[in-house]
Amino acid sequence: SALPTNARVTALGGSLIAVKDDDVALAQMNPALADSAMHNQISFNHNFHFAGINNGNVSYARLLKKWELMSHYAIQYVSYGDFTETDAFGNMNGNFSAGEVALVSGVAKQLNSRIRAGANLKLFSGSYATENALGLGLDLGFYYQNPGSVSSLALVLKNIGAEIIPLGDSANLLPFDLQLSISRKLKHLPFRFSVIGHHLQNWYIRYDDPETDIQSNIFGEVTTKSSFSKNIDNFFRHLIFNGEFLIGKREQFRLRFGYDHLRRQELKVSSFRSLGGFSFGVGFNIKRIKIDYGIGNYHLAGAVNHISLRFDLNRIFSKI
Repeated sequence: SALPTNARVTALGGSLIAVKDDDVALAQMNPALADSAMHNQISFNHNFHFAGINNGNVSYARLLKKWELMSHYAIQYVSYGDFTETDAFGNMNGNFSAGEVALVSGVAKQLNSRIRAGANLKLFSGSYATENALGLGLDLGFYYQNPGSVSSLALVLKNIGAEIIPLGDSANLLPFDLQLSISRKLKHLPFRFSVIGHHLQNWYIRYDDPETDIQSNIFGEVTTKSSFSKNIDNFFRHLIFNGEFLIGKREQFRLRFGYDHLRRQELKVSSFRSLGGFSFGVGFNIKRIKIDYGIGNYHLAGAVNHISLRFDLNRIFSKI
């Protein structure tokens, strides 16, 4: 569930929890974002990952008028591909596959004029050759915005839960993540930016590697990074920065970019420069279809390509 839910999120650095519009896949990131603008929207998302790995989801939202709740549903999947099965002596005994599926169901409700709250219930299932695992998780999300304001805030408690059927000898907790975000749309420029803080439940998430912590100055003197330098690096590893240009009267065309400092630092190769941590994308409307493309750079080995299609079933069936 830490994977980007659609191409838009990939283009924006991997997270977007404080922007509420008609993009139904965002409700998987923050359940409080499920909104009436998503009613009868369906989204198909597929991410071409590395080494034959693929992941994606299908999501749908519907307004429950009787209870004044906005509901959404999703099927998430990850395929790790096929592997060669060998024994301890290297003899090939056939092939096996590995993959995961998750069912997500969530609701959101407007508590007052400023605060919206939501919850997602998630059932995870994993199959790895002859081993299987099952997990249950809960996301709690909150969204805050003053009426008419161009700024918004969000808080998400992600992955509260544990394995029901463990993969190993004992059940593990899900990777809990406390997230906080601010988003602001500029008044005189068609641009919106967001800053997302993640893993805020743990302050120090930096791995201290003696080899990478060694640096040299302009005089060639070798020194070790100071505690201040490490803490600054650690601080920015908690943050994702992104921006989205909203072009056109109805914002039909969008240009996007993002930066994830944690991804860049953990996947960098010290002797080479790369675009690791940076992401880009584009979105546009063709009649009743919304198409998004995002590219996320992870490593020198390459980038992932994410494609999303969104349909408004209200508009499609009204034309039939």
